[in-house]
Amino acid sequence: MGHNDVLRDPIRHNNWATKSLIRFCRDQRLTAEQLEVTGVGTFGGIVATLDHIVRCDGSYLRRIADRPLDFVDSEAAPDFDLLEQWNDEAGVVWEAFLDGPIDPERVLSVDNNTRGSRVGIFIAQAINHANHHREQVCAILTGLGIEPPDIQAWEYAWETERIWDLPAN
Repeated sequence: MGHNDVLRDPIRHNNWATKSLIRFCRDQRLTAEQLEVTGVGTFGGIVATLDHIVRCDGSYLRRIADRPLDFVDSEAAPDFDLLEQWNDEAGVVWEAFLDGPIDPERVLSVDNNTRGSRVGIFIAQAINHANHHREQVCAILTGLGIEPPDIQAWEYAWETERIWDLPAN
């Protein structure tokens, strides 16, 4: 086992959950009007919020991994396919990051070089931020009368065989 293995499930779940939600929303064939619906306290509509999740994840990741992720600054107006592609691209970089040594105490500059923050905080923020906004998308879907997908860690565990039924005694 490696030093970073404790981070693999949280990071992989985070990436999987975003991808699952993107795919679910695409499969719903929502109208343009439905995609623009917001809710109280939400970031924006469904596509705008998913775009925000993916780009922010990429922004955190490119700083901690010191690797370019061009989609973060892209002018492209994304659709579900492009968001899934970007999310997959970030997933590859996350895996490479987890394979190397991680110094959670390494300091990165933030807020136009007016503050410093530790790499460990960036990792925590990436996971928390995505969870927060995915729940907003799920709330919008619920408001539209659509039951959102189960994207919690338990469902990820079932899909990746990280949980299983024990034999009956």
